[in-house]
Amino acid sequence: MKWQEVQQIFPNQFVKFEILHFEETENKEIIDDVAVIGPVSDEEATRELLNSRDKILVYHTSKDQVIVKVRKNVGLRRNL
Repeated sequence: MKWQEVQQIFPNQFVKFEILHFEETENKEIIDDVAVIGPVSDEEATRELLNSRDKILVYHTSKDQVIVKVRKNVGLRRNL
């Protein structure tokens, strides 16, 4: 389902979904195709996002696009 369709079905609320397709540019993923799991209440949105794994996200439908910033593996530093 396209993000615009999700916005029409679930206006102005958080939605939990699985990422089906995205476009990668520089350090961002622009998600354009999702499988909706369901709406999430405002009170539960943060907890649901923190418990999300793999390709599952929680995002608010007031946003025009779903954009995720990608952080590269930085590695660990340690002093000997």
